[in-house]
Amino acid sequence: MLCLSGSLRRRSGNTALLHAAARLAPAGLHLSVYDGLASLPLFNPDDEMEALPAGAAALRQLVGDSDALLIACPEYAHGVPGPFKNLLDWLVGSLEFPGKPVVLWNASARGSHHAQDALREILRTMSARLLASPSVTIPLPGAGCEEGDVLADPSQVALVRGSLDALACELARATGG
Repeated sequence: MLCLSGSLRRRSGNTALLHAAARLAPAGLHLSVYDGLASLPLFNPDDEMEALPAGAAALRQLVGDSDALLIACPEYAHGVPGPFKNLLDWLVGSLEFPGKPVVLWNASARGSHHAQDALREILRTMSARLLASPSVTIPLPGAGCEEGDVLADPSQVALVRGSLDALACELARATGG
C-alpha cells in the first residue's frame, strides 16, 4: 500500500503518522511512504502528450503497483495544499488510478474538515474507490509531531491499528481472501 502525505514540512505530523502506521501495520499489509512530493514538476497537460517527466512516471508506477492508497493530508486555508493537489493532478489522466481503493486520515487535533471534504470531492471525480470504515481522524498535536510521538500515545496507536485492521479486512474481502 502506498502512503501519501500532503505535507512538505520536515517535521510533518501527517508524514510522521504514515511512518508510524508503516511500523504498526498488521502482517500481510506492507505500507510504503512516498517521498517524492517536493520533486514533482508542476502539472501541465502538455507534458502528458509525450514521455512523462520522470517523477510523474515514477508516481504513476507506484500507484499502479499498490493495492490501495492511504492519504494523510493537512489543511491550508480551508483547502488541499497546492503541492498535494499537484500530485493528484498528475494522476488524473493516468490509467493506474481509477478504481483504486483510497483511505483518508485526518490528523488534525482541531477537527478541521475542509481539506478532507475537498479531497473526497477530488478523489470521487478521479474515480477513486473511497473506503469509509478505515478512514478516521487521528488527532495529532500539530507541527513538530514525530513518529515516536505517535507510537508513544496508546490512543493514537489504537486508532491507527483499528484503521489498518479495517483496511486489511476490506482488501481481503475485495480480493476474495
